[in-house]
Amino acid sequence: MIVESGDRTERILMRLIVATAVACIAFGFIVDTPADVIRGIGDIVIAPDVLVTDFVLLGGLGGAFAQAGLVTLLACLTYRLTGAKVDGGAVGCLYMVLGFGLFGKTIVNVWPILIGVALYALWRREALRDSVTTAWFATALSPVFSEIAFNTGLVKWVSVPVGLATGLLIGFIVSPVARGLFRAHNGFTLYNMGFVAGILGAVIIAVFRSFGLEDQPPMTWTSGNDGPLLILCAILIAMVVIAAFALDRRPWRGYRGLLRRTGQAPADFIGSDGPGPTLLNMAITGTLTTVLMVAIDADFNGPVVGGIVSVIGFSACGKHAVNIVPVMLGVILGALTKPLGLDDDGVVWAVMFGTCLAPISARFGPHWGVLAGFLHVSVAQIAGSLTIGLNLYGNGFAAGMVAAVLSPIALMFVERRESDRLQEPEAVPST
Repeated sequence: MIVESGDRTERILMRLIVATAVACIAFGFIVDTPADVIRGIGDIVIAPDVLVTDFVLLGGLGGAFAQAGLVTLLACLTYRLTGAKVDGGAVGCLYMVLGFGLFGKTIVNVWPILIGVALYALWRREALRDSVTTAWFATALSPVFSEIAFNTGLVKWVSVPVGLATGLLIGFIVSPVARGLFRAHNGFTLYNMGFVAGILGAVIIAVFRSFGLEDQPPMTWTSGNDGPLLILCAILIAMVVIAAFALDRRPWRGYRGLLRRTGQAPADFIGSDGPGPTLLNMAITGTLTTVLMVAIDADFNGPVVGGIVSVIGFSACGKHAVNIVPVMLGVILGALTKPLGLDDDGVVWAVMFGTCLAPISARFGPHWGVLAGFLHVSVAQIAGSLTIGLNLYGNGFAAGMVAAVLSPIALMFVERRESDRLQEPEAVPST
């Protein structure tokens, strides 16, 4: 059931996201002292933060979650000031900001790219409100600024301006590049900006290497915080359920129709199925992902909670329980056939973020989704090395490559099968 009052829907959706960000900030101050939280945020914003840098390691549990909440509130403010529409894509974007605020995006390093996208919009004489979602997705490359400014060994009066200029340039060119590269996969990966950022990141790394500036970063994940982080995930999911019932007294009524959608980008479940069923879908996929993380014995830390939050958000614009499960199974099957444990960091990562290939499963059949997941876990192992972590959406880069190759092959078989079915002669009655 689609709610008629768009303004009311947008207000409640924005309040949900603001409340979620505030809950993360409050969580930070509950688990750590105010002094530790403030010190932790300071340590996070001046540190190199290429993928995968768990901010819990840099700034403590309190600093990491408070910082993530702050950068999300900043994103919400940009939507409010520009009057940008809060649709399914915006919800996915804002939850992604919160998730990646735990391991890559900071209240400092997002600015150059945001300003660069704004300058491009002004140069094109386009409304800023139409570029806000693109701008925040483009902050996938925000570690470029941090890496150049704080980790090149150059004096700060050189490194900071160079980092700023690079970020501005990335922001300025990312919109036209994103439109062009979308055609490579035709929406069969939901993380188009991950694909775009991967291509741009590979170019940037080539330049880095030519100047001898390449530095292969280690993966930094923490452990030992499963209990409090599981409780936080449960609270965040419960908040989504409450919002679902606030917008629709019977949100399950339209849920079956939502499950029949492919989710092929650009998808907006809020617009097509209503906010109630969409929020219910977000809660269900979030619960499913959380339970799966527990089942494979994953450590709950910044990146894992960020991944769960990202799945929740993109369940407003493409993911649902039917189309993500085959991909997850494919990733797990791929890991079991290789010398990888299910609790391996890269596998955990691929299980959550590989779900951006969900449209392949829904459009061509679950067996294609399993195959997509199987391929994805392999491609994801090498995709990050191509950008040495400068692209936060490393799995999005890998998924873009998988979708670009697999979707036309799947389409070829599906079209052939449909053509054969249409050409079958009608049965001749026996005489």
